[in-house]
Amino acid sequence: MADRKIIAIVGATGAQGGGLVHAIVNDTSGAFTARALTRDVNSSKAKELAKQGAEVVVANLDDVESLKRAFAGAYGAFCLTNFWEHFSPEKEFAQAKAMAEAAKHAGLKHVIWSTLEDTRKWVPLSDNRMPTLMGKYKVPHFDAKGEADDVFRKLGVPTTFLLTSFYWDNLIYFGMGPKKGPDGTLAFTLPMGDKKLPGIAAEDIGKCALGIFTKGHEFIGKTVGVAGEHVNGAQMAAALTKALGQEVCYNDVTPEVYRTFGFPGAEDLGNMFQFKRDFEQVFCGARDLNVSRSLNPALQTFDTWLARNKSRIPLE
Repeated sequence: MADRKIIAIVGATGAQGGGLVHAIVNDTSGAFTARALTRDVNSSKAKELAKQGAEVVVANLDDVESLKRAFAGAYGAFCLTNFWEHFSPEKEFAQAKAMAEAAKHAGLKHVIWSTLEDTRKWVPLSDNRMPTLMGKYKVPHFDAKGEADDVFRKLGVPTTFLLTSFYWDNLIYFGMGPKKGPDGTLAFTLPMGDKKLPGIAAEDIGKCALGIFTKGHEFIGKTVGVAGEHVNGAQMAAALTKALGQEVCYNDVTPEVYRTFGFPGAEDLGNMFQFKRDFEQVFCGARDLNVSRSLNPALQTFDTWLARNKSRIPLE
């Protein structure tokens, strides 16, 4: 254990961080050991990680001193924020800043910052194609992450900027799976027209992150996008039809309609899908499937993921 490099993992009980913990503890090369950061070391998920072989330590993203303690002695860190926990881009930015400062203080050799595009670089606030939200964002859960990239750069933290993709797991947990209409037909709704949506199994993000840490210096200072496949709404509906054994129609709505759906974050997600639709080449181009596969040879396609997870998708 002494010669293994410690990776401190923020969000270790969540999808991305948990995926990286599992990737490290299951890695036969044993180059790294996982230090799982969590607010509650006594939670069932934290105890499960400890049982799997991770070191579990307490840390709070709102407390930079706790992050400094949690990062101490580590080789690297996987950093992320969870907008959907609090719906505050300002809080996300402050948490990213705290992680960058703690990483600098601890002298980490390699940080992966799980970020996203600042969409205002393509759709300025003055552009009325999509509404401005919260006064100064177009896609709040993207923009603050993208804005925080510069904090890592300015502090000189050796960072890889990891651009993630739509989690296919959202079909299970986020209510984005097929819904039954009045006639009983299943419909899968996306405001993407015929444009392709880069998607990925959440666990594969962790495996790609391990690939980045393994390659090390090659990716420091670089932006790397990952996806398992680029598929459009009609292709996703066809794959769902095949996997579930019953017809799933693609319900292509406009972003304007999607923004009115009324669930928490509907406007944000409506804008997000519009950005992905209107800037398809930019968004897909930043998420190279060959690069993703080189980092994670076991990368799943949408069909592969569905074969393993179809029984977990709730059909309402």
